[in-house]
Amino acid sequence: MSFDDLGLGPEVLKAVDEAGYETPTPIQEQAIPVVLMGRDVLGCAQTGTGKTASFTLPMIEILASGRARARMPRSLILTPTRELATQIAENFKTYGKYHKLSMALLIGGVSFEDQNSKLDRGVDVLIATPGRLLDHFERGGILLTDIKILVIDEADRMMDMGFIPDVERIVSLMPTIRQTLFFSATMPPEIRSIADKFLMNPREITISPDISAAETVEHFLSVIDGRDFVKRDALRKLVDREEIVNAIIFCNRKRDVDTLERSLRRHKYSVAMLHGDMSQPARLETLDKFRAGEFQLLVASDVAARGLDLPTVSHVFNFDVPMHAEDYVHRIGRTGRAGRSGRAFTLAMPEDGKFVAAVERFIGREIQRFEIDGIEEASLDDSDDRRVGRIRKKRPPRGRDKPRAESKPETVAEEEKPTSAEPGKKRPKRPARENRGENSRQAEDKQDNRDNRDNGAKDDAVVGMGDHVPAFMLRSAGKK
Repeated sequence: MSFDDLGLGPEVLKAVDEAGYETPTPIQEQAIPVVLMGRDVLGCAQTGTGKTASFTLPMIEILASGRARARMPRSLILTPTRELATQIAENFKTYGKYHKLSMALLIGGVSFEDQNSKLDRGVDVLIATPGRLLDHFERGGILLTDIKILVIDEADRMMDMGFIPDVERIVSLMPTIRQTLFFSATMPPEIRSIADKFLMNPREITISPDISAAETVEHFLSVIDGRDFVKRDALRKLVDREEIVNAIIFCNRKRDVDTLERSLRRHKYSVAMLHGDMSQPARLETLDKFRAGEFQLLVASDVAARGLDLPTVSHVFNFDVPMHAEDYVHRIGRTGRAGRSGRAFTLAMPEDGKFVAAVERFIGREIQRFEIDGIEEASLDDSDDRRVGRIRKKRPPRGRDKPRAESKPETVAEEEKPTSAEPGKKRPKRPARENRGENSRQAEDKQDNRDNRDNGAKDDAVVGMGDHVPAFMLRSAGKK
């Protein structure tokens, strides 16, 4: 089947042909005709299968007729990350260059003024992340009552990032009669229940999540016994051993991304980093340089696991085993794209046994083990819980782990020892040293104050002044 058989118009077909695509992928072949019919779609397909084009191409065809009004977009695409939103916007520019459709991108890291100016002119296609979209709505800059087509992309990632409440609120602001396209790389029960709230009599399209990975990506796993610096050493040996064109190295935490990037840079590797705390211009600049081949290695968090069009990545390294099995599929999906071969390596610790087992169950096969020269090999332990955030077990305070010694009974000799003062009485203080001038006068005043208290001069005492009460304040009112 070719794109000519899917019901697309000549302008869209011309743009697709100029982009170099000849045959639709399975998800495109099944989804495009259904979307053109106006039906809701529940799609399950992993990253790298052409899912974005499966809804952008028919949306361009549907929106070709009509006109948008100011601050009232005609269609909305919700994505969990800025990178995915930017990638979808680029696809619309590529496929819709022969149509006069206006588009706006609402993501963080960009000024509100530029985004408001586009909304004021009216947009046919609005691509947004949930947080920034709600910011514009609460400021009165946008209305969602004219939405004809709603696309929710990467719904499972939305749930992982805690965006589902925001998505539900956004959907509640839209008209009930609309076309909804709901896409997710995985379809657990939680995602299906959410889809049931948004969709009406949908056509369900499922593409097996492990077909592409099994055919085009080789999987390898090494279990390392040691601390993080041992893993960094193992990674360097692995990078030196492989014939790498370019590679993405995934870490679970943003601070580990920074640590690993600095370590590789110290060892003279061509490397950069990408994580969610970077500003949007910095993230886009890093991706552009990576595509251009200005550096070989990209250390990233899971922000780079989805929605990035990097077709020439030869290797993926999991410095940490992902906490969710489906994230493994998204990570390795950065390599082996568009029919190319790829290699994925995972470095695990003994306590990662449960997470490795979950990944192997998810992909339906065991990951091949391998050894790294000079690195001690270990085995996985399914019984140990993973160290989240490298939390160490608390040690008891010193001396608490031993029983306290029992106090010895007092002897008669100790009872008969003379004491310097009777119980309940304080040892008399030594008189202040005499000083010359003002210091001597202050010392005398303090001594007078102590003498007055010792002689029972309670009536003349000034409450709250302590030993610093000057002598003249302690004199009786009648004295001169």
